[in-house]
Amino acid sequence: MDSNVQVVEPAGILDSTKAEEFRQSVDELLENGAEIILVDLKDITFIDSSGLGTLVVLLKKIRGLNRTFCLCSINDQVRMLFELTSMDRVFEIYENRQAFEAAKVKVS
Repeated sequence: MDSNVQVVEPAGILDSTKAEEFRQSVDELLENGAEIILVDLKDITFIDSSGLGTLVVLLKKIRGLNRTFCLCSINDQVRMLFELTSMDRVFEIYENRQAFEAAKVKVS
């Protein structure tokens, strides 16, 4: 994987109690020069509206910096939430990390 790609692997439930910590970890990666942020959701069991809102805020921020924000390994619950809110059309979502790497994602 390119050195400008940084992977974040949140775990458990992404809700209001974890959202701020998650946002701060992504902000640190951006401050350290990450061009592409890949959020691997394989260990996330549930995302509520706060968690989804945090993902949207990060997406807007990262796009504003002309960088790339991608998601991978979403479970059925998260996929359903994304489809119901049409976020599946907003985010770049890959089946898993291998699919992301195979796509050779470029910086925006």
